[in-house]
Amino acid sequence: RRSAATCLQTRGMLLGVFDGHAGCACAQAVSERLFYYIAVSLLPHETLLEIEHAVESGRALLPILQWHKHPNDYFSKEASKLYFNSLRTYWQELIDLNTGETTDVKEALINSFKRLDNDLSLEAQVGDPNSFLNYWVLRVAFSGATACVAHVDGVDLHVANIGDSRALLGVQEEDGSWSAVTMSHDHNAQNESEVQRLKTEHPKEEKSVVKQDRLLGLLMPFRAFGDVKFKWSIDLQKRVVESGPDQLNDNEYTKFIPPNYYTPPYLSAEPEVIHHKLRPKDKFLILATDGLWETMHRQDVVRIVGEYLTGVHHQQPIAVGGYKVTLGQMQGLLMERRARISSVFEDQNAATHLIR
Repeated sequence: RRSAATCLQTRGMLLGVFDGHAGCACAQAVSERLFYYIAVSLLPHETLLEIEHAVESGRALLPILQWHKHPNDYFSKEASKLYFNSLRTYWQELIDLNTGETTDVKEALINSFKRLDNDLSLEAQVGDPNSFLNYWVLRVAFSGATACVAHVDGVDLHVANIGDSRALLGVQEEDGSWSAVTMSHDHNAQNESEVQRLKTEHPKEEKSVVKQDRLLGLLMPFRAFGDVKFKWSIDLQKRVVESGPDQLNDNEYTKFIPPNYYTPPYLSAEPEVIHHKLRPKDKFLILATDGLWETMHRQDVVRIVGEYLTGVHHQQPIAVGGYKVTLGQMQGLLMERRARISSVFEDQNAATHLIR
């Protein structure tokens, strides 16, 4: 899933990619909800009060986000009331906790990620009288999603990441070449600091907390939304599954308890946030899930996107491979170049071109 929106009551734009595992439910829910939590976290106290008073009096609310949607984007109408009630509880708490200080972007991103993950967990524990919603909140909680989100406000770029999606800045050097600046770190076994963090948090489980490069030998990312099987106690998991709908109780995955499960939570939804002051040579930002980075090197990704955006591929001279070239061979080379240009013209955006 991916999302894009402009903050209407504060400055800045939000962009994000969300990669689900064990089903798509968690990624779908996070893609719909996280930006609202971030936008609310950034609102000044007076605006929060104004929004709350509007709800209490039944007046129209101030618009918080302007979504930039694709026609095929899906938003859950059935769960909208549940989502709103949880969000309202969050802004009410922000009103009560008012310190008089402005929340900076990094703090807002961290608080939003953690609060949404907490709400996903709480909604699954409480349940819902509506049978569809009751099953939905459980599906969301028992599946999982990584997230990589960028907040851009003028020259200030903040990237918040949990899991193994990545953010990359495309930089055009003075000679016209392209270089990549990494704006996120993977949270998996290839990141030694992440492995050490887990071993420090679970000191008596150093040999079992990361096995075969996976969390408890099962999960690739070490940070994610949802995935309550790696966060809840065994007793809580059993209680929720046993009291849940038949679809959940009959699911072997939800009933399965990870091995060596002693001191949960093992999985965190706290993001790592990187701040960068944008420079004139910083030309574009790429957010992509692990599928792209597993197949392409970051430098190749930046070069391909950079050449697409600047049209360099149109201007490159034809390599003839020597002086003795027949007219037929030259025609073939020209036809190949024409085909490449036609293919590029068909791609409506850089992301499509990169996938091709």
